[in-house]
Amino acid sequence: MIESSLGKNKILCIGEALIDMICTDKGMSLTNGQHFLKKPGGAPTNVAAAIAALGGQVDLAAKVGNDPFGKHLIDTMESFGVSTRWIIQDESSFTTFAFVSLMEDGERDFYFNRGADGQLSRHELEGIVLDDYSIVHFGSATGFLPGPLQAAYQGMLQKALQEKVFISFDPNYRHLLFRNNTQTFIDQSWNFLERCHFFKLSDEEALLLTGSNTLSDAVDMLHQKTTSVFAITLGKEGTLLGYRGKSSIIPSIEVSPVDTTGAGDAFVGAVLFQLSRYSIDEIGELNEEDWARVIFNGNKAGARTCEYLGAMEAFKHLNTSIFK
Repeated sequence: MIESSLGKNKILCIGEALIDMICTDKGMSLTNGQHFLKKPGGAPTNVAAAIAALGGQVDLAAKVGNDPFGKHLIDTMESFGVSTRWIIQDESSFTTFAFVSLMEDGERDFYFNRGADGQLSRHELEGIVLDDYSIVHFGSATGFLPGPLQAAYQGMLQKALQEKVFISFDPNYRHLLFRNNTQTFIDQSWNFLERCHFFKLSDEEALLLTGSNTLSDAVDMLHQKTTSVFAITLGKEGTLLGYRGKSSIIPSIEVSPVDTTGAGDAFVGAVLFQLSRYSIDEIGELNEEDWARVIFNGNKAGARTCEYLGAMEAFKHLNTSIFK
């Protein structure tokens, strides 16, 4: 691998910070469930925690309520070493909640109580100087829903393009959030896919965004329509690496999974942590073998995360020794 530069290596993650309320009464609907477990969440929040756990420098730009749950999110991020200077506490909105229960048939009973996360505005991010960062990561999930956060996303994307910062994107499709307007999610995702330098998709997202019936067709379209290096996660089968028109499967490692929550975010965090050691020009010089090594280490981080219950608990066990 090329020698790393001694320049800036800080990462900015932008998007939702929220509280997942997990119903612990197995098979019970949210209506009938009685017991809930509070868990800090939000895809970009998870990615930031994973980066910091690995020893990376990372800031999180998000909005939470000025309430006990917002304070809990901030305290959790600071416990990992994430800089919270761009986490804004909203005086007029409550921290966003996602209530989830897993039914007997495997379906999720889901209720989304959106609050402060969607109120992060473009104006509130104007003070961010991208000269301080080598990478900006967008983990969309709620970022493509109507509201100020959507405009803040678009504004930060344009700023990153102008400042020639490395751009990472993970769409994090949630059917329960976009089931009534999937097309707007697809359209907004392509705006990022066509402009970023690296993106990560699940196999389901690859089919959805390309309108393909097979993964092979989806990969072909992604090669044709984007110039990015990309990763498509395939669970225990590993990850498909797309690099300059070529595709290869990078294996994962065998684990006995306890909980898959946060595995994809740990993968992204590990990839970005490794890339942050290089300038954007140096990343452009990485060859296929270099990228395969980066993705394999990302696979290991994702797999290790599955060995623990809860994403944040799992991230406490991440460190660079897993790369060896």
